[in-house]
Amino acid sequence: MTYEEAVSWIHNRLKFGIKPGLERMNWMLQQLDNPERRITCVHLAGTNGKGSTLTYIRSILEQAEYKVGTFTSPYIESFNERISINGTPIPNEDIAELVRIVKPIAEALDETEFGAATEFEILTVMAFYYFGKINPCDIVLLETGLGGRLDSTNVIYPVLSIITTIGYDHMHVLGETLEEITSEKAGIIKSGVPVITGVSQQEALAVIAEEAQKRRAKVYTLGKEFSAGHTQPTADGETFTFESLFGIMENLSITMKGTHQVQNAALALMAVYYLKTYQSFLVKDEDIHHGLKKAFWLGRFEQLSDHPRIVIDGAHNPEGITSLVQTVQSHYADKRITVLFSALGDKKIAEMVAGLETIADHMVFTTFDFPRAISPELLAKHCSMEQKEIYQDWKEAIDKIKPILTEEDLFLITGSLYFISGVRKYITESR
Repeated sequence: MTYEEAVSWIHNRLKFGIKPGLERMNWMLQQLDNPERRITCVHLAGTNGKGSTLTYIRSILEQAEYKVGTFTSPYIESFNERISINGTPIPNEDIAELVRIVKPIAEALDETEFGAATEFEILTVMAFYYFGKINPCDIVLLETGLGGRLDSTNVIYPVLSIITTIGYDHMHVLGETLEEITSEKAGIIKSGVPVITGVSQQEALAVIAEEAQKRRAKVYTLGKEFSAGHTQPTADGETFTFESLFGIMENLSITMKGTHQVQNAALALMAVYYLKTYQSFLVKDEDIHHGLKKAFWLGRFEQLSDHPRIVIDGAHNPEGITSLVQTVQSHYADKRITVLFSALGDKKIAEMVAGLETIADHMVFTTFDFPRAISPELLAKHCSMEQKEIYQDWKEAIDKIKPILTEEDLFLITGSLYFISGVRKYITESR
């Protein structure tokens, strides 16, 4: 089987949609001799911040010379990056080999009472087999796809669980209230396995505390057991101080911009301290300093160009937009801002557009080739600004806007991560 054939077969499973539940995962993994049981892992759930928190942990442990596997979604640059080791995506030939192994098992599952496996379930099984049998790592950082309790990844028993933030996203699956959404995310908490969280809402924290108490799991909460004092934004990012029961670290720097990134870095630091203290990981202070500074996550307030100044950010829900707005205000308050925005139809569009209006001098709405992408006309209906435009073709919008930008301008492109992925490719290839 070629790589192209393998990826085509994986993508063909998209037709089975999203099917929460663990019975198909358990069935497939059993046929493969349960490779997930061989993996030492950290499990991350949350509405926003999973990818960045994971990246900070990975970067610090990598600096300390550990071999770190990661399972993330969606991809920004290449399909293979979803399964990576020390930031390097899995080779094409390994994808083809994994599909050769998993395909007959998935096809046998199709004939059972459990029904067909989804694309994400197939990818999750591939990741477990890769890290469990083909290319073992010192530790694997595993990001949930959707929710937690019934997410495909929730068949593992981690050494540590992390719940980054809770917000209103994927409500058609996870529930309408903050408590319902938190209950799904808190489903990753396992008996006796500590949980680190950056959740701030009291009603959400109460749900996490209740679930943790049932499971006899210790909870470390940002703002209680550990904290991050944001010193100041700098031209290159942010500086901050970290304080926990394990000690204090000062003059820490990150290059990913925004106070939300300071919080993500604090979660990562708490995770590293836990791994040092209770899992015998050898990490020096200099590994922490260098690892934090080197950490970088594609498509998260990423500056693609200086002249003109173009920033992309995958802010795909109201909480993401709030963080984006704060970051722009603290780093680019003196700039004239043009926003190009596209989103999926199942999001809280009115709130997102209203948030962007607070910083935009000019709003541009577009769409992209994706099943749930919303039309620019529907997006624009939520915008009260006079300075607004509609483009059916986002490439045309970028090509029209770029030449007229000056040193006074910031061109901010945001919305769905699937949209940002295409934009990033287009801009970097046309430099």
